[in-house]
Amino acid sequence: MAGGLVGLLDDVAALAKLAAASVDDVGVAAAKASAKAAGVVVDDAAVTPAYVQGLAADRELPIIKRIAMGSLKNKLLFILPVVLVLTEYAPDVINVILMFGGAFLCYEGAHKIIHYLQGHEDTDHDLPAVIKGPEAEEKTISGAIRTDFILSAEIMVISSKGLIEQQEGIETGIVQQGFTLALIALLITVVVYGAVGLIVKMDDIGLAMTRRDDEASKKTGTALVAAMPILLKWLTIIGTAAMLWVGGHIILAGTHDSPFNWNGLYGPVHDLEEALGDVGGIGGLLGWLGNTVASAILGFIVGAIIFGIITLVKGKGDSDHGEAHAAH
Repeated sequence: MAGGLVGLLDDVAALAKLAAASVDDVGVAAAKASAKAAGVVVDDAAVTPAYVQGLAADRELPIIKRIAMGSLKNKLLFILPVVLVLTEYAPDVINVILMFGGAFLCYEGAHKIIHYLQGHEDTDHDLPAVIKGPEAEEKTISGAIRTDFILSAEIMVISSKGLIEQQEGIETGIVQQGFTLALIALLITVVVYGAVGLIVKMDDIGLAMTRRDDEASKKTGTALVAAMPILLKWLTIIGTAAMLWVGGHIILAGTHDSPFNWNGLYGPVHDLEEALGDVGGIGGLLGWLGNTVASAILGFIVGAIIFGIITLVKGKGDSDHGEAHAAH
């Protein structure tokens, strides 16, 4: 028994040393893999302030905290185990999931642009919880967490794919992959919701500064309060652009990868990127811009097609319902 216990302790010590030695590797891998998901992170940070806009000041941070905890729960308890299993046993399914997620992002981005071009105004459904009443707060939080689930799934799947790409040919265990993805989940959640907290409290900070005696603080505070609506507007624009860019790029790259292995979209864009990359001095930037613009255009086209199909289906459903009601 004693020998078995000593052997077990030796194994535990060896595992501890291995874990300590691989902390840097896990940190570097997490940073690189999470960078792949940067576009969705931007979108996540841009979408969330809308859920607390107009709420009483003392309710903003508690609600953001609850949404952040829901986001972390989404990533760690639901998404992470599924991603690890699929990565280990069905890696091609990861790409299929990415494609569906990319199509959703394209639809969301195109939907926002089309509604803006059509001049649609906000409806009661879009009003903040404080206007509709305290009972709507729980519904607002659950709606934000549901939206976050889709974005979190995209972040985790993109990060997992980036992790696989950078560790290609290197033998890594599922435990280290799990730790790396968990670190990504924690890092991104803290960054996104920390930034959201700062954004939504910016006007309160500005108001507090306007009450100070010195003129410099008053001017800075006034500027912060005035900048808040402008910042929220630009966040919406950046978030929409990020949706189209990331969604389009996912579809662009996904059609080229297994199990699709089709080069019809990826090939021409890749050729354009390489041609622009040959321009002296700024080739790298031009190549990236070419790929980004092409991805965003593809994203809008895909999103607009999905929007059109959904509109037709809903229109037909409403028409059939109206006819049935009239007949009754």
